[in-house]
Amino acid sequence: MNQLKLNQSFSCSRKILIMRWEEVCENKNLQNLPFKIELNKWGQIVMSPVKIKHSFYQGRIQRLLESLLSTGEVMPECAINTSDGVKVADVVWCSEERFAQIEDEISASIAPEICIEVKSSGNSLEEIEFKQKLYLEAKAIEVWLCNEQGEMKFYNEQGELEQSLLVPDFPKQIKR
Repeated sequence: MNQLKLNQSFSCSRKILIMRWEEVCENKNLQNLPFKIELNKWGQIVMSPVKIKHSFYQGRIQRLLESLLSTGEVMPECAINTSDGVKVADVVWCSEERFAQIEDEISASIAPEICIEVKSSGNSLEEIEFKQKLYLEAKAIEVWLCNEQGEMKFYNEQGELEQSLLVPDFPKQIKR
């Protein structure tokens, strides 16, 4: 009986977060902020300002993915439902099948297969590692991390990988 109440409570909380995320997305006062906005598990807005270098790495990663993959969708700033609220991955790659499942959603009910975070000075390593766990929990197959020097690390549920298994030709260093 307690498990049923817990599941109902979680389902209700998730619906509330999705509704709050929709309100954030539609709020005219928040649409032109120069920050990335996310929601935590309590529905509170979390804002992260980004610097030019962060945008550079984000754009370069997106273009590299588009050049290395002939199928699926590469997207910047993808909102994903996690157990800790709505998080926004800097860049994602999503197969055609998964994209068909999420394309009309306000925030993705299942994470794209590849979720990429670009670390900026405002992020702690613990925060980035926590997001990595959340994306894998939300069914991402791989999570990639780009540090402030452009070094790439690749992870799946088993831990750190020598290279991406989904995009083995992706470079380990993003260069200018």
